[in-house]
Amino acid sequence: MSNRIRRGLGRLRESLLGLRGMGRLLPAWGAVVGEAPAVTFSDLVAVYLGDPSAKAAVDFLADQAVGAGFYTTANRRYPGAERAKRAVDEFNEAVNLDGLLQRGAREVVAFGNSLWEKVTPKRLKNLKILPLTSIERVLRDEYGGIRGYKQAATYGGKTLAPEYIIHFCWNPVDGEPFGTGILRVLLENLRFQGGETREGLVKYKARIERVMPEIFEKYAGPDELWIFEGVDEARLADYQRLIRGKPKAGARFVYNKPADIKTVSIDPRTTFQAYVDHLTSQFYLGLQTPLPKLFTTPGFTEASARAAVEMAERKVVALQRFLKRTVEREIFVPVVVQAGLDPRQAEVRLNWGIPETIDREAFAEILPTLEDSWKSGGITTREWRAILRDMLHLGQIEETGGAQSAGGGDTPL
Repeated sequence: MSNRIRRGLGRLRESLLGLRGMGRLLPAWGAVVGEAPAVTFSDLVAVYLGDPSAKAAVDFLADQAVGAGFYTTANRRYPGAERAKRAVDEFNEAVNLDGLLQRGAREVVAFGNSLWEKVTPKRLKNLKILPLTSIERVLRDEYGGIRGYKQAATYGGKTLAPEYIIHFCWNPVDGEPFGTGILRVLLENLRFQGGETREGLVKYKARIERVMPEIFEKYAGPDELWIFEGVDEARLADYQRLIRGKPKAGARFVYNKPADIKTVSIDPRTTFQAYVDHLTSQFYLGLQTPLPKLFTTPGFTEASARAAVEMAERKVVALQRFLKRTVEREIFVPVVVQAGLDPRQAEVRLNWGIPETIDREAFAEILPTLEDSWKSGGITTREWRAILRDMLHLGQIEETGGAQSAGGGDTPL
């Protein structure tokens, strides 16, 4: 059975069962011609590669999210947990999932999207990240179901079936098929129904940076204006040659004709510093990380720097959770199924960072002392529970209840 027939039967089944709902997500024309990103990926990539502040912010958030690496865990109560975890770990190593996440996290942060192609999706064997600039449009039905990803003509013009694609779509706005990264707000024009009011912030910033060398060259060059009354053109040309050849330091020529020398300077009242500061602040707000401001603004103390970095932590945690859920659903589940195991029972999870471990025998030796201290009132019940919870999180005692941590992972095997 072809993929087209299978998708058609699936849509018919959903329609008959009433699973598609009544509300439509896009107009009829959108379902026919497809939907392009509101801001082209080419422009977004240009900002990332060309603006140091933008690149620094993207790299900072991505490194905070995935830079420490990850490890996997599984549900100890499931008899096939060890085999399921081994299958996932072997696949992760074979495809270099750590490296893919390093690249993918940057794309998600910067552009809101990362498209990974499943190689042989019926039996997942490999993954590769597609160039975002190769994707021209997304084809959806009127209910929002993905029908395909249309590549640009320069990449062959193929339409990739959705089952071949893992789409990391972060923060889609207003039912759009594409996500929104931190660089979009810098390029997006501010529009109202009455018309456009201004261009994207990055365009204003680029315009200021473009004229800065011209201003420097203009006012760092000649700073004197020599005026000779009643001198003809030929004699004035002689004067110009003489003056230009005179060293900057030293005495000036004196002629037997009236002369007036004026110094060229910028009126100190003519300043745009407040406007530049406002634009820069808005630009940094769009980047959603204090890193550029931290490195470029004098007067930051250690305490203020720490507080600024802490502001970005929630963004990082949200990004980690998004990446974690997508990887578990789109990669770990198929790999566990291919191993002939039940992914719901195996519960193979991705956990960020490095698993912490303490020697089990050492903990076993102090456990009776801790228990006696709790029974005698030396430590409270709340403290005793906290100790047990921490030890469980560190993988020091066997899990008995099957509960997961707040991050969605279990203790390491």
